[in-house]
Amino acid sequence: MRHAVTTSRLILLSLLSSVLLGCSARPPSRFEIRIAYWTKRHITVRGKSDINPVPATAENIEDGKQAFTSYCMVCHGLDGQNTGVPFAASVSPPVPSLASTEVQTYTDGQLKWIIKNGIYPSGMPPSAGDFSDDDMWRMVLYIRHLPKAGSLGEPAVYSGATK
Repeated sequence: MRHAVTTSRLILLSLLSSVLLGCSARPPSRFEIRIAYWTKRHITVRGKSDINPVPATAENIEDGKQAFTSYCMVCHGLDGQNTGVPFAASVSPPVPSLASTEVQTYTDGQLKWIIKNGIYPSGMPPSAGDFSDDDMWRMVLYIRHLPKAGSLGEPAVYSGATK
């Protein structure tokens, strides 16, 4: 009997809270964003201690750029900074610029883990099975050596241009 009364009170309290607070969508607060970034960096995203075995040569960075361009540019733009991506800022969560502090402070191992496994429930899909480990490490090198924002133009898929 006590369990039923306690459950009823919880339901009533929940309904009352919904009525008083309303059901509205709002952007997350700065505090909520900081908690989400901390959680991703320290709990969700693994690979923190993994070391990139691929040396940062001009050839490997260019290979990483080519792999990135074949898969990632649709959301991140050719330059990794969302240039020309019409929905990058309007999706929730927004597509991050890969030049941002939030992204660049991940370790190489964490970036590779994100490329391989994606981040749920964001729009970042996993690419496991699409690229070899070495290709993913090369993409990490490209992310570490991004060109100036806008310098590569926008993806042809959005500009209507053909390559």
